[in-house]
Amino acid sequence: MAYPDPPSAASLTDPVRRAIAQRVVRIFNDPDKGESPVVRRPDGLYGPNSVAWRVHGDVTSMMVGGVSGLLLQMLHPAVLAGVWDHSNFRADMHGRLRRTARFIAMTTYGGREEAEGVIGRVRRIHDQVTGVLPSGKAYAANDSALLAWVHVTEAWSFLHAWIRYGEPGMSVEDQDRYLQEMTVVGAMLGADPMPRSRDEARRMLHAGRPALMVDERTREVAHLVLNQPARSRTAEPVQRLIMQAGVDLLPEWARRMHGFPSPVLRQPLLRAQTRGVARTLRWAFEGQPNRRVTPAPAAPPRSDAAA
Repeated sequence: MAYPDPPSAASLTDPVRRAIAQRVVRIFNDPDKGESPVVRRPDGLYGPNSVAWRVHGDVTSMMVGGVSGLLLQMLHPAVLAGVWDHSNFRADMHGRLRRTARFIAMTTYGGREEAEGVIGRVRRIHDQVTGVLPSGKAYAANDSALLAWVHVTEAWSFLHAWIRYGEPGMSVEDQDRYLQEMTVVGAMLGADPMPRSRDEARRMLHAGRPALMVDERTREVAHLVLNQPARSRTAEPVQRLIMQAGVDLLPEWARRMHGFPSPVLRQPLLRAQTRGVARTLRWAFEGQPNRRVTPAPAAPPRSDAAA
């Protein structure tokens, strides 16, 4: 009697990989709007040999860095005001984050004309995002110094999330190169000044601290970001973990400003669990066509008002 050959490991694991990958893709692409993952093209602003392609292609570290960057950025009262006055973040937090994620994907992996198109659209939106702070001071989203704060906090957060969960041994040379690459999009958006090295980024973060503050609006937005409902019950534990890892990635001074408790006791377990999620998602996307997935969210005011 002939017995059938046992199923191969690939035949058993491929459906699982596809299911995980498809679920992640749906988080960052709205099929109702005809969205599909951004295809990686070599004729964009960076190209396959860039550090940006390496850093921005990792779903877990980009999600963690996005959360941390958002919490850092909202400490600036003018960034917070742009969100508060010009977006529907309370009703559409997922849509808002998805749009920002798509901006990062398009400018990193899309063709040059695609990147220039989405950057031009964001600049036109920024022209309309103006107002007055509670202090009475005017603000504008296209202010070069304000965009510089958004830029440095975003780049710093993505870089350090990648180092922690993707490439702990990343060379200082590659870290500096990443920050230099990020100035391409930053300049096209109007940010000035911008860091071109790790040391410059550290100095910019320190120099920006006197302008930062926390009030009831900061606390409300932070609460909504960290406690937004998951898209499904199965995604809830992973989302909670990502949010905690984002808080853990913050500089100590930023955690204190937000009033977040120091996660020292839980740190080893939290980081080990997040690394496990990162390994699982990388495994799920191995062998996927073009490894296509829109990277995870960054922060305002980049594409926020496009609701």
